[in-house]
Amino acid sequence: MITIKSAREIKGMAKSGAILAGMHLGLRDIIKPGISSWEIEKFAKEFFESHGAKAEQVGFEGYKYVTCVSINDEVAHAVPRKGLKLKDGDVVSVDTVVSWNGYFSDSCWTYGVGKVSEADQKLMDVTKKSLYLGIDEALVGNRIGDIGAAIQTYTEDDNGYGDVRELIGHGIQPTMHESPNVPHYGVPGHGLRLKAGMTITIEPMITEGTWKIKGKQVPGDTWEYYVTADGSKCAQYEHTLVITDNGPKILTSQGDAIDEKYKLTEADLKTLPE
Repeated sequence: MITIKSAREIKGMAKSGAILAGMHLGLRDIIKPGISSWEIEKFAKEFFESHGAKAEQVGFEGYKYVTCVSINDEVAHAVPRKGLKLKDGDVVSVDTVVSWNGYFSDSCWTYGVGKVSEADQKLMDVTKKSLYLGIDEALVGNRIGDIGAAIQTYTEDDNGYGDVRELIGHGIQPTMHESPNVPHYGVPGHGLRLKAGMTITIEPMITEGTWKIKGKQVPGDTWEYYVTADGSKCAQYEHTLVITDNGPKILTSQGDAIDEKYKLTEADLKTLPE
């Protein structure tokens, strides 16, 4: 079910989003060659607990961890691992969902470890830009297909990358996965029409090769995650946002200059129901 959020709910989601963004900002300082992906998990867990937030991924469909830590050809839902050390040139995506007092936020960010290749840096840059091209289409009166088409055109047509089909964005609040589905591919003018007060995630997963993915099982576990079908690297960036009459507003902003355009203000909140 799709719900239109009140100003009170958006304030709560913005608080949750600020905590999640703070965790990602902290990862900029600790992700480097030689650390294990488990250290990312430990940092995130301690950060959320110290800020009164709950990691909602724990227990979801049997998942055991606060974060998903996907490295290189791992597309999504890979688990943090104690013995897996990050190497110079790796590309690492960290995805997680938190709630604060029942208010949800969801964000993934990709980090280059040490010195990455020009090709991998381009993959990250294009993927990140595609996220914001999608956000620009999250306007009252536009349709879901407008978001996906903007991302697909830029990543596949303009840059020759793969745009993953099977894993997509979604509505969020009052749980972490709500309607509508928000694919990062699509046809302009098609799909659900967007309304003020809707909260969604946009989360393009872009590969250097094919858009096709396959499942891979964690050794000694029943959990299955996803890797690219051809072994190519993947990047992912994700924000939670609210659609307002003043345009899309990012609720998981990390405070970068690009996010200023999408900053939530009191004027935006006044356009929503109390």
